[in-house]
Amino acid sequence: MAAYRQRTAEVEFEDGARAFEDLRGFLRSSEALSLDHAALEREVTARGREVLRRLYQDHLSLRTRLEEPRPVTGVDGVTRTHFREQSRPLMTVFGPVRVSRRGVSARDRDSLFPLDAELNLPVEEHSHGVRERVAVEASRGSFDAAVEAVTATTGAVVSKRQAEKLTAEAAQDFDAFYAQRPSKDVLAKDDESVILTMDGKGIVVRHEDLREQTRRAAETSQHKLRKRLSKGEKRNRKRMATVASVYSVAPHVRAAEDIVSELRPVQDVARPPRPRPSHKRVWASVEKEPTEIVSEMFDEAAGRDPRRERQWAAVVDGNATQIDLLESEAKKRQVTLVIILDLIHALEYLWKAAYCFHADGTPEAEAWVTERLTALLHGKVSGVAAGIRRSATKRGLDADARQPADTCADYLLSHKRYMRYDAYLVAGLPIASGVIEGACRHLVKDRMDLTGARWSLPGAEAVLRVRALRSSGDFEAYWPFHLEKEHSRNHRSRYAGATVRLSTRPHLQLVTP
Repeated sequence: MAAYRQRTAEVEFEDGARAFEDLRGFLRSSEALSLDHAALEREVTARGREVLRRLYQDHLSLRTRLEEPRPVTGVDGVTRTHFREQSRPLMTVFGPVRVSRRGVSARDRDSLFPLDAELNLPVEEHSHGVRERVAVEASRGSFDAAVEAVTATTGAVVSKRQAEKLTAEAAQDFDAFYAQRPSKDVLAKDDESVILTMDGKGIVVRHEDLREQTRRAAETSQHKLRKRLSKGEKRNRKRMATVASVYSVAPHVRAAEDIVSELRPVQDVARPPRPRPSHKRVWASVEKEPTEIVSEMFDEAAGRDPRRERQWAAVVDGNATQIDLLESEAKKRQVTLVIILDLIHALEYLWKAAYCFHADGTPEAEAWVTERLTALLHGKVSGVAAGIRRSATKRGLDADARQPADTCADYLLSHKRYMRYDAYLVAGLPIASGVIEGACRHLVKDRMDLTGARWSLPGAEAVLRVRALRSSGDFEAYWPFHLEKEHSRNHRSRYAGATVRLSTRPHLQLVTP
């Protein structure tokens, strides 16, 4: 058998060899010698890709010739013994090729193709290499741009509709990947806290994919103007995506005065660098309910601290629903969770209140905010709220004029239990939600807010998943896991017992003396 394989290998790859010789001949030709470097680069790229396509086709032909006919038993328990060679197309990154292989069948039963399983061929035409390229490009920009990029850099032909479908298929193992990821890969260090944070970001979706309440509002709302919205009106065409992040970070102890100084537009004192978050994972879902995302956040946090030995904290923007969900999940899991109100959101209320007493953009308004911000950072929330109300009363402001001041005071008092900034600073915990704000912008807005885009629910979810994998630095680990899942779905599940195998690239390991 070994001698047969050797003789077979010697006569293969003739077409690829001819293509290579054609390229060598071109490079020696007067035509090539007359080209500038850019034109020569384009020619070599195109002709080189054709060489690779033919070599790839030659290898597939070799695999066909070496395939040994053998009966196989399907998952239905029926042994197939009838052989017939069949051919199927495969669109690779080099261009289109064909795979000839033996189908093994039995009466009234589907044929099985052992070589398809060995090669882990997809059910559809496009190879996994093309799917990976499409998914990455679709996560970067529009599907139209993804098609253009794949066309320009590969030999594959992909339509926009196919790009959407391939991206969805590429992202389908997202949840399974994170469910099986070993905890040792993300364990928090002894001195690190585990931080959870979440927010929401609207995505324009098709009418049929709106949530029920939003869809009813869209169907019943009447706008005053035909071509633009009036003040307070909404298009009611967005579905809220829940954005989440979990990371570990070393403590960063600061004083109230350090925070005030950091928030100034011009830094007058050099500050030591902040500890960088480790193993930061960000993700978003427009399909799942917030309750599911909160549960996933706690699962992710538990993977970092399975023995509950670290401090857990959640940074929020004051959204009552999110706070309720976090507190409920923490109680259910018997986890001590410190919930921290994002300081920047509190600061926005202070600035609005300041304009009740001082003109916009004046040093007096800035000094007023700085004084109360410092007091908040020292834990004097009730005192700040009471002082704001007294100031409004002493100035004799009417109900309309003092409304921002009363709103600020109400906000501070209703969130007092989450504003123990003096304790948070001593513990070295974060007090601002910059991580999740950045995730909302990078993960969702930068890709999903393209002008004119109206997303289907599966399309939006798939793109968010691929962007999340790439943003979290997990895509390279995810892709082999996805290919293994593909093999299980498309091939292994069709055979009885371990009767098929997956050919894999051997892993090289560096061994040091």
